Amino acid sequence: MSIDTARLQAGLARHGVLARVVVAEARGSVPRAAGTEMLVWEDGFSGTIGGGALEWHALSLARSVLQDGRTRVERMALGPALGQCCGGAVTLVVERIPEMPVLPWLRRVEGTAPAPTGRDAADLLRDGWMLEGSAGSTRPIWVWGAGHVGQAICAILAPIPDMSVTCIDEPDRMPDLPPGVAPLAAADMPRAMAHAPPAAEHLILTYSHDIDLALCHAALTHGFRTCGVIGSATKWARFRTRLVALGHARDQMDRIACPIGDPTLGKHPQAIAVGVAARLLSQQPSDTTVEGTFR
Repeated sequence: MSIDTARLQAGLARHGVLARVVVAEARGSVPRAAGTEMLVWEDGFSGTIGGGALEWHALSLARSVLQDGRTRVERMALGPALGQCCGGAVTLVVERIPEMPVLPWLRRVEGTAPAPTGRDAADLLRDGWMLEGSAGSTRPIWVWGAGHVGQAICAILAPIPDMSVTCIDEPDRMPDLPPGVAPLAAADMPRAMAHAPPAAEHLILTYSHDIDLALCHAALTHGFRTCGVIGSATKWARFRTRLVALGHARDQMDRIACPIGDPTLGKHPQAIAVGVAARLLSQQPSDTTVEGTFR
């Protein structure tokens, strides 16, 4: 179990005090796995532990915790307790969070058992104690271009727990981005490619074909896990010719997808974003290798 520190910090900065709901244990058929969290404040919340009656009950618990500050630990068999068809059971831990905890965060949430030590400590609720560290996003997603399509893609990908989304554009083109998306303003976007993690997955969709081409060149030189560029087959054929002239091998260029997403869904920004998200979710990071061209 781990804490999304960036999301928690952003929530505290915006709302001051939060209640955090964590699925500490999950048994059998349940809506979400252990470690799933929600952040709740006085008049809103973000995240989901599965919706339905369970989430409604969790929101009620969280608002009680916001008022009195007392941690709640509730174990529920979802069928008997909430009338849900799921046959499983969950344990929810709901805590008031006024400031960022020091990580790793070990605290007693119920009972009086001594704290686990050494190899007995675990990232699960154990004997009334819970231990959490910082979440490490396994998939850095770099979205090049903050136009309508870029914003739609960011909005869909940002809530997915194992994705860390960065959106890059020129300073005067950078809008307010969805929560959880890291902005990177770059006057020269192709030069910013050098700052991307080698295992980043790139989506190139700027306002300029010339910049798109330069970013493809930079990505092939720098190395990447996956890469896609928005556009037609005609655009990509022209790019390939120019990338060959820049010294890139054809088999390397085959690793760049164009078009991105699922063209059968249409050209509306949200339709493109849905197709992109589906492709990323269906392709696990272990399915690809990190390669680059070094000349």
